[in-house]
Amino acid sequence: MTRSSVPQGPSLWVEQPGSIDTDAWRDGLTADVVIAGAGLTGLATALTLLDQGSSVVVLEARTIGAVSTGHTTGKVSLLQGSQLSTLDKALPRELLDAYVAANRAGQEWIRQFAGAEGVSLEIRDAITYAATDAGAPTVEAELATASSLGLDVSALSSVELPLSITAGVSLPRQFQLDAGDLLAALARAIRRRGGIIVEGVRARDVHSGSPCVVRTDRGDVRGDRVILATGMPFLKRGGQFATIQAHRSYALAYRWDEPALRGMYLSVDEPARSIRDSEQADGRYLVVGGNDHRVGTGQPTTARVADLAEWTTATFGELTQTHSWSAQDYRVSDTLPHFGPISPGDDRVFVATGYNKWGMANGAAAGISLAGQFAGNAPEWAMALRGRVPTPSAIKNTLAAGATVAGDMAKGWVGAELASLPKDGPAEGEGVVVRDGVKPVAVCKVNGVVSRSSAVCPHLGGIVAWNDVEKSWDCPLHGSRFDASGEVLEGPAVTALSS
Repeated sequence: MTRSSVPQGPSLWVEQPGSIDTDAWRDGLTADVVIAGAGLTGLATALTLLDQGSSVVVLEARTIGAVSTGHTTGKVSLLQGSQLSTLDKALPRELLDAYVAANRAGQEWIRQFAGAEGVSLEIRDAITYAATDAGAPTVEAELATASSLGLDVSALSSVELPLSITAGVSLPRQFQLDAGDLLAALARAIRRRGGIIVEGVRARDVHSGSPCVVRTDRGDVRGDRVILATGMPFLKRGGQFATIQAHRSYALAYRWDEPALRGMYLSVDEPARSIRDSEQADGRYLVVGGNDHRVGTGQPTTARVADLAEWTTATFGELTQTHSWSAQDYRVSDTLPHFGPISPGDDRVFVATGYNKWGMANGAAAGISLAGQFAGNAPEWAMALRGRVPTPSAIKNTLAAGATVAGDMAKGWVGAELASLPKDGPAEGEGVVVRDGVKPVAVCKVNGVVSRSSAVCPHLGGIVAWNDVEKSWDCPLHGSRFDASGEVLEGPAVTALSS
């Protein structure tokens, strides 16, 4: 029987806190390179740097894989929905070539690392499909673009799933994996090579110099270079927040007693649907994802999870749901990832961000790119992506994103001015933003505990909104998220909502 009441929590592949060995904090940590963020990008970059002789300290505010990587769907593919044809419309061909080369390099890096470390890869055909007449031209455009790039794609008219499709494109011998297994193997390899990984340490600022000083909530860490592998960079001086939008999407896992799927699937219709299976120690699972929205908008979020569960039941029949989770991804205005200096001319502080939901191959590519830039032997694709000039469409998208942020800011403050606290306070699981004198206040009730904090995001002053499925306060401006008590979960904010 399908049960849609499984609460949001860890993904199918997230390790329990403490199950991956890390290092204890100690004062006076120094390294050639300090990396903030222990997702795939941070760990792959750390390992690549260690292999070329650099010393590395990785700082993680929560636990390894707590944010995007631990909650991915774990697909590693050069066919990425409609990504290639979308980029082809917006970019010079040499940049599209560089993007594909980066993903090919990242994919191969994961393949080789997994083979060396015993991480299981499930080989699958990557399949992009349309279930509507409206989506068919998008799939056809993806087929044409992928073919022109030399990918071994073919058209499909039907799939193994209980779905009728209007168009499909397939790329053979891609793969999917358990992100938790990959992260655990990376952490072990880093520590074997002398790298240091410290969880529970939040980087809050970086002072450039020789060396750089990373200010954290535990003390200072010094390094010749610093890499921000935190999704949205938390430093304002690079201005990345003005060109990046944060999105959340949802995933559900079900017991799956059917044979293993031959493909891993992504639809181009709205709302998009991501489908894959996963072989775990206790059996096979079906993983279904979708219902993307900008962070801090699109409430109630419970409706998005319910819609995903209802679609799964309608498509696959009655299944037993075991997991429910969500993930955050970041989209750059020019639709390309950024692996390079935080600002032009800065040779000390670097960022890696903007994967637009394709963080597996891109995260590994970031490590290859940054390590190559430091050593002076970066591949051509890395320098092409680093040196790109904003296109007219990128400038247009940046201006549109700025207008959206300004609108969200105004809407949040006006809404807070007009709202007042219900007589009996918020109901269990609910949160409201109300006026307390002249201050917007966030009030919520979770597990019987009523919490009050400022509703003003400490990053750039946006008004947070209640995420009812995850019981969090989310800022629509740049994706900062806070728990019910106001403590930082993720995003560019590095301090809690004030009390």
